[in-house]
Amino acid sequence: MSAYSARRVMMVDTQVRPQDVTKFPIIEAMLAVPREVYVPADKREAAYVGENISLGGDRVLLEARTLAKMLDALDIQPGEVVLDLGCGLGYSSAVIARMAEAVVAVEENETLAADAQRLLAAEGVDNAAAVTGPLAEGCAKCGPYDVVTVQGGVEQIPEALVAQLKEGGRIAALFMDGALGAVKIGHKARGKLVWRFAFNAAAPLLSGFASRHEFLL
Repeated sequence: MSAYSARRVMMVDTQVRPQDVTKFPIIEAMLAVPREVYVPADKREAAYVGENISLGGDRVLLEARTLAKMLDALDIQPGEVVLDLGCGLGYSSAVIARMAEAVVAVEENETLAADAQRLLAAEGVDNAAAVTGPLAEGCAKCGPYDVVTVQGGVEQIPEALVAQLKEGGRIAALFMDGALGAVKIGHKARGKLVWRFAFNAAAPLLSGFASRHEFLL
């Protein structure tokens, strides 16, 4: 077993399983996908630490615990199509691709998007595609989606994304309030999202997802 393979097993055993994440597809995916491939070269030694890894700007690779618990709450099925927003270098998309039928990964940073597509192709992830565009606009031409994941902090979910979610679909988002955050799962019913609390986590606020503060004169 290589050093990275051993770290991958340790990550799952110490960061994922203790969080009551026991669904086989999630465990299998996180054991199979080489996390070290999807981080900047100078961060590879830190790929398996139990914290968010900076990808530059407001972009992070979410800690394994956060992603695993998010996926556990979403319960992605083999026939579903997933929109993965803020995919960074593609790790989350590669993990989700092992559970879903297809993944549309959106990055507004052109360099990150190009690198994500290159890495996904190099790793043989042929059911995930990275596209460049504003995260808050999603990718309507490839929708509608069964599931939407947001790989970073939000204060609000734009209506454009709600519109791209199928009726009965679900979305996972990490709502930030200052330095504190909570992952919530939204279910679309009658065109609206109904949210429920899942667990606490934190990540930088993504551009396009800040609340519009109204000022009264």
